[in-house]
Formats: sequence, structure tokens, C-alpha cells
Amino acid sequence: MNESILIKGGTLVTMDGQDSIVRGDLLIKNKRIQRIGGNHTEKVDREIDARGCAVIPGFVQTHIHLCQTLFRGAADDLSLMDWLKKRIWPMEAAHNADSVRVSARLGIAELIKGGTTCALTMETVNHTEAVFRVVEETGFRATVGKCMMDKGDGVPNELHEVTDASVEESLRLLKAWDGKADGRIRYCFAPRFAVSCTPELLSAVARLAREHRVMVHTHASENKSECDLVEQSSGMRNVTYLNSLGLTGNHVVLAHCIHLDEDELAILKRTETNVSHCPSSNLKLGSGVAPIKTMVKENISVSIGADGAACNNRLDMFTEMRTAALLQKALHGPEALPAKRMLRMATIDGARSMGLADEIGSLEVGKRADVVVIDLRSIHSTPEPPDVVSALVYSAQAADVQAVTIDGLLVLSDGQLMTIDEGALIEEANREAQSLVSRAGVNQGQ
Repeated sequence: MNESILIKGGTLVTMDGQDSIVRGDLLIKNKRIQRIGGNHTEKVDREIDARGCAVIPGFVQTHIHLCQTLFRGAADDLSLMDWLKKRIWPMEAAHNADSVRVSARLGIAELIKGGTTCALTMETVNHTEAVFRVVEETGFRATVGKCMMDKGDGVPNELHEVTDASVEESLRLLKAWDGKADGRIRYCFAPRFAVSCTPELLSAVARLAREHRVMVHTHASENKSECDLVEQSSGMRNVTYLNSLGLTGNHVVLAHCIHLDEDELAILKRTETNVSHCPSSNLKLGSGVAPIKTMVKENISVSIGADGAACNNRLDMFTEMRTAALLQKALHGPEALPAKRMLRMATIDGARSMGLADEIGSLEVGKRADVVVIDLRSIHSTPEPPDVVSALVYSAQAADVQAVTIDGLLVLSDGQLMTIDEGALIEEANREAQSLVSRAGVNQGQ
């Protein structure tokens, strides 16, 4: 339903080219932002009281695994390759369409409640259609890719694909879903990482992504052992290897990019390849700290993602913004990654890395109405902040999100989900998680 919505009396943190902050009303009509600022008197279908609140563009997360939300707490305190082989791959192999559906719904519910309105997601090898259906039903905005894997030590049979079959299924999903829901849903190619993909598969993805004008979403240089494996098999460092196969460019998002040398940084800059920084995941897996200050200085595109609930346990952009900023300050001093830059990474920079900056990522007349209302009157945000951007990055929490619209549809109102039954979802997710762990046969105590 395309209802008109008036968000009244808020502090509008626009994230436009001038970082304008406006006090007043924001009007939504026909899925788009119609007016910013001033006092609106025309009759509307719904009003939202935003006094004492910040009104921001929805957060854009550029690295998420919705299929892993049911794995929350089941794969803690392990290094990356053990985490994959002992927990994640067995559980992904045990997924069925129902468990993927519930996992995606649980992830999207958490994202919406935390103010994320758009995500770039990598799913598992099978049942990706279920994720697309959940994105469509919940009103979320996402670019979704089926995970592609055609080699790898320790990969379960259920995840080990034949190269041509992997490509064919990806193309089928692209044809079926890219551009659906008035462009709210898009497809991307999602080869898992160089360790689990043959050069033939990666080369095919590079060619087809350009041919079909869609994104590529993959992992790179997350962990030293991963980097060693790539160098042993290819004779090149990770980003250099991907670049040699054509997997760089402004349509490519590389998640993590922690262990890079100067040549690899130069490749990212020259090719305008996007980096998705996932600070909490990198810390929890003990992978390291990405050189974000250097990337920013070199004008390399950096945005933010929570990664999956299996390696973060939260899908919360407030946590990621605060953690990312504090990490760089600890390494490079308190002026590294100021709050304003951090908030841009979480909004407009993420939109730009997904090729969506003309449609979302800032509050500007004519853009899609992906809008978040955040209450700054809680104990942890009091006294009234002199700098609203600082409060959003360093003080605010996911629980402060009061209202969310995506494409002009109200999906969260007074902190309550509008397109998802939260109570029923929690019950179903607990049942599915227990069944999934049982099917996977993983021993969580080892």
C-alpha cells in the first residue's frame, strides 16, 4: 500500500553532499521522499511523531549471510578455517528450504529492528529461492547471491558443486529475481572465496557479471591461513589473484580485506573495487584489523557489514559503527574515523558500493523512502546530545529505533515489526535451529 507518511518534528540527518542537518518534517509519498524540512500541513494517511528523535537514511549493510542467522551461538570461539569446517559448512549442508526461510526471516527481522533497510547478502549453495521470497514478503531491500563453491578441502558433498551447474543455477536465479518488487530485489554473483572456487568458476563469474551488469560479492584476505592457501595454489596474493581473473571493479564488493600488501591496496584503488569492513566478525574470529585508515586516505571505497550471526552474534549497525571507529582510533589516534565519516560509511557509502546511491543512502527529495527514526531520549543518550551524529555513532543502540520505512512502506512502528510476526518467528526459529543442529550432526562442545 502506497500510503503518505509524515515524519514530524525530527532532526533530519540527511547524509547529502553537504551533510545537511535540518529540523522539521519529512514527507513520504508514492514510495519516495517528497519534502524535507519545514512544517507540513497537508492531510496524510499516517503521522509519526519524531520529536526528540534523529531521522536518518536507512543503514546499508554490505556483507550479510541471512542463511546463517539460525547458527547464532553454535560456532563460537573458533578460527576461520575450523569455524567453516567444523560448524558452518556442516550446518549449511544440513539446511533445507524451511530452515533457510526461517533463518532469513529471523535475520531480516533483526536488521529492520536495528535500522538496516538494505543489505548485500551471500547465502548458501542450496535453497536461495527461499531467501528471495522472504525478502519480497517482508518488504526488505536486498541484493542476494547464491553461494558458489566448486572445490575445497573439507567441503561437504551437499555444498560441493559442479562448475557448470553452479553457474546455471546462478543464472536461473538472476533471471527469476533480479529487479523484482519494483527494483527492491536484485541479484549478485556470490563465489564464496578463492579457496573454495576454481579459477574456471571465478573467471566465468567475472565475465557473466559484466555481461549481465550485476554485482559480484565475495570474501577476500580475511584470515592469514586463507591467504596462505590462495598463494600456495595460485602463486599470487589474494586480491592480486582475483584481479588477474577479472574479479575487481566498481561492481565488486570484497568482504574483509584485512591482510593486504601495498600492491593489493593499489589494485583496489585503481580498479575502484569496494571493500566491506566487518569489524566485530574480524575481532571475534581473531582474523585481525583491516587497514581502514589507509583505505580511506587512498580513497578506496569502504562500507560496513555485520557479516553473519554465526561469527558476530549480532546484525547491529550501531555496534559495527562504534567498533569500527574505536578500532582505528586505538591504532591511529582519536582523530581517525570521526563520527561523521563513520555514519557515511553506514549509509550513503554503502549505497554507493551497491550501485544504489541515486536511489537510497541519503535523505533527499526524489529518493526512495528508506527512512529510520531513532529516539535519542534514552538514558544512554542523555543529556540531549550537542552533536547528533556523534550520538548516533557512539551512544545510540538498536533498541532506540522507533520507526522504519522501506520504499515508503512502514515496516517498523513504535518499535514493533509490521510485516513479521515476531513472537511466532522466535518460536519457529528455536524449533528449526534445534532440528538443523541435529541434522548437521555437529558437536557444539568440541
